[in-house]
Amino acid sequence: MTTHLAERDGPERLHHAPIIGPDPGPERWLIMLHGIYGAGRNWASVARRLSRARPGLGALMVDLRGHGESPPMSPPHTVQACAADLSDVVAANGLEAPAVLGHSFGGKVALTYALQTDRPPPSVWVIDSTPDVREPAGSAWEMLEVLRRNPGPFDGRGAAIAALESEGFATPVAQWMSTNVTADHGGAWRWRLDTDQMEDLLVSFFETDAWSVVEDPPKGTHVHFVKASESGILDMEAQARIQAAAMRHGQAHLHIVEGGHWLNADNPDGLHEVLAGEMG
Repeated sequence: MTTHLAERDGPERLHHAPIIGPDPGPERWLIMLHGIYGAGRNWASVARRLSRARPGLGALMVDLRGHGESPPMSPPHTVQACAADLSDVVAANGLEAPAVLGHSFGGKVALTYALQTDRPPPSVWVIDSTPDVREPAGSAWEMLEVLRRNPGPFDGRGAAIAALESEGFATPVAQWMSTNVTADHGGAWRWRLDTDQMEDLLVSFFETDAWSVVEDPPKGTHVHFVKASESGILDMEAQARIQAAAMRHGQAHLHIVEGGHWLNADNPDGLHEVLAGEMG
């Protein structure tokens, strides 16, 4: 089943789809946010497994602005605007303080949502992301120029994959990115991502300091960081800062799961064990 965000200021709507277990009418909800260049469906298998393991829990898979089936929405294109989009989804569906999970870029959106909302979530899950401010860098940042050098049109999805492979990206990454090419009415395949918008979002991600919600979380909100053991996104200094916050107020938590950045694909069992254990 798929639903859409009710109209806000005109025709802009944020796409989102619920996943529920065998019990109808979930009593509590978990909103799941993907990373940059991704889509809500990337986390569908995690959501289905979790909803089966925890009766009464439903998941809402959200496509962030400019991603998946969601429109670009109005500028500015920032982490804060993405968090406001999420507030609209929550309000439109009448959800009462749902928990929020975000991977990578979506993790910082989740932290920012907890700061901006007047109904703080009971838990925020940050999957291999960081609250830190940093200089723009990394594979997602490098991908921007690759997309600009290879705008298409392509003869098909395979040609888009080949273009990314020729730029040095591994085949699995190229295949995943190719989910962002679509065919127009003439049969030509092009990226549906707006690289200028993606750049704005990434710049905002690197510029946004989200430590305040970790060090002084809203009452009743627990902030869970899940670090991929083979990823360096959450560095040692950040881990120590999270653990220090945990010692002070008991609402910050650090979990280490074996695997790389894409834990939902790299170690779904380990990720599920942590999520299901804490959401019991």
